[in-house]
Amino acid sequence: MGSRLVMPAVLCILLHASAAFAQTRTVTMEEAIDLALQSSPAIQAARTQVDLSRAQEITARLRPNPVLQWDAQFLPIFTPSAFSVENLDQTQQYDLGIGYLFERGQKRQRRKQAAQDATEVTGAQVTDAERTLAFNVAQQFIAALLARSNLEFATENLASFRKTLEIAETRFKAGDISQGDFLKVRLQALQFETDLNAARIAGVQALANLRQLVGFEALPADFDVVGDLAYEPITTRLEDAQAEALRQRPDLVAARLSVIAARSQIALAQANGKHDLNSTFSYSHTSGVHSSSFSFNIPLPIFNRNQGEIARTRFAETQAGFIEKSTQDSVLRDVQIAHEQAKTNEEIVRLYTSGYLDSAKQSRDISEFAYRQGAASLLDLLEAERSYRSSQLGYRQALANYMVAARQLLQAKGLLK
Repeated sequence: MGSRLVMPAVLCILLHASAAFAQTRTVTMEEAIDLALQSSPAIQAARTQVDLSRAQEITARLRPNPVLQWDAQFLPIFTPSAFSVENLDQTQQYDLGIGYLFERGQKRQRRKQAAQDATEVTGAQVTDAERTLAFNVAQQFIAALLARSNLEFATENLASFRKTLEIAETRFKAGDISQGDFLKVRLQALQFETDLNAARIAGVQALANLRQLVGFEALPADFDVVGDLAYEPITTRLEDAQAEALRQRPDLVAARLSVIAARSQIALAQANGKHDLNSTFSYSHTSGVHSSSFSFNIPLPIFNRNQGEIARTRFAETQAGFIEKSTQDSVLRDVQIAHEQAKTNEEIVRLYTSGYLDSAKQSRDISEFAYRQGAASLLDLLEAERSYRSSQLGYRQALANYMVAARQLLQAKGLLK
């Protein structure tokens, strides 16, 4: 009874394990983007810039260390016989002091704010790198879908043409067509073989590029993509897309934060123009007398008031403002171009689906049937085959271009997916 119960349980576990393993070998576009954002070495390296900037915040918050100083004077080192308790108490001098630098002009607060603003800029730049990575992953994913679709079409087309080749060979042996016509049919098969091999190579390249973007350790070597080339209409108006991009594009956000960071640098430079106060408290033991003293010193701001750095940071703020305006113009241009490309590719897809695909298929089927019956010439058949092949490959490429353009519009608006 025990073995009868154990064996089904083991089989169930193995089936679940094999199903889970099979699932890890396929990935959707959204899963590929998520994996890339989690595992890509490039994006992980970019994120360390945020950690580095936060470490600078720790440095900026630090206060000056107090300074401890002491000395002993009039020690009879060269006359050791003079060493005695009375001599040490009545003749020698001992000083012990502690000093501290008081920062003026709110330097610590200014340093802290400047470091925090720099971290904000770095974070926005990393988000922009994630946006670019997401688009690149989607582009390679679509390339893999296109290669797989072309491979399926090439396989189907080659199988169909081989039947035509068999009929041509039968007609050649029966004397219905010449050897020259039969050779033309055989040479046409080379194009279908070439399409098949080209689609295989394109698929391998696209999957390898996709795995590199996601991270080689995140995907197994034999993984595959899930999905189809599909048309989904874009309903976003250009004005709405541009307004959305102006609100959330990470590179524009980074440019705006750079202006704020530049102003923080100005405030820090002005604070650094304020000279700091050095203070010291000292205890002295001299000839049996105990005493204490306070001392203070501060540089006189006659020549150096940090004028050069203040001027530099102000120019940097002006520069950051111009960069923000330039980035805003680039965002509006990117959205306009991406929107126009999406609409243009959408029109091309609609042209194919409006009847050109059906016409090419019907023409190929009619010519093939007529050729098999001996009612059509070889030239008619080959021309119909070329038109059908060209229209199918063009349609698949148009779908891929449209999907890439749609993703590019998402990227232009600042969205990851």
